[in-house]
Amino acid sequence: MSSILFEIKEHVACITLNRPDKFNSFNREMALNMQARLDECASVHDIRAVYITGDGRAFSAGQDLGELVGDDPIGLEVILSEHYNPIIQKIRNMPKPVVAAVNGVAAGAGANIALACDIVVAVESASFIQAFSKIGLIPDSGGTFFLPRLVGFQKASALMMLGEKVSAAEAERIGMIYAYYPEEIFAQESMKIAETLSNMPTKGLTLTKHALNYSYDHTLGRQLLLEDEYQQKAAATADYQEGVAAFLEKRKPVFTGQ
Repeated sequence: MSSILFEIKEHVACITLNRPDKFNSFNREMALNMQARLDECASVHDIRAVYITGDGRAFSAGQDLGELVGDDPIGLEVILSEHYNPIIQKIRNMPKPVVAAVNGVAAGAGANIALACDIVVAVESASFIQAFSKIGLIPDSGGTFFLPRLVGFQKASALMMLGEKVSAAEAERIGMIYAYYPEEIFAQESMKIAETLSNMPTKGLTLTKHALNYSYDHTLGRQLLLEDEYQQKAAATADYQEGVAAFLEKRKPVFTGQ
């Protein structure tokens, strides 16, 4: 059975982490498989939103530690440079919005892959943990980049050093995630977000995503110039023309991602 399940529903590509007996922890095969699916999502025009979730009780427990020991272990340098760092880059450079639907525990690299997505939602019973300090490592997979920007320096520092578990409700309260839902409506509500995004002006959403990426490094003046550049690009799209026409004609717009 594949470690990654992949399905396209309308304009939404659904990526499901599928090692439930291992709490969807990543091994090399799974990491490379996910990269290939992310590449497919980026290249197929008909895919206009990406939905990432896990099978079973966990979103992902992070790295399968079994790969780090044994007769033929994989070094951390390889795991970061060939497994996780490309996944994070592909999510952030994806020319479409990416939704993380955290269906259970998200630990270590599993938590940070989720936090790299554009919109993160969770089931009420989910939890997030920066588990690295428990084994003497530092947070990777973009954790030291995204978490302080989401929750602030002091909170991120404590969560990373103490390795405390954060409930879905607390994660929403401190701004780590967008929302959480009771189990009975989680799948429906999280997919509804991806479906909504998939019917919106895709190029405009992509430009918004890229502008947010650059905002981490720019001064206000440089960011204003970038907004000017991207706004002109957005105004040149067919979806912009459709949006304006629909507004003036008092009808629902039909966006095509063009």
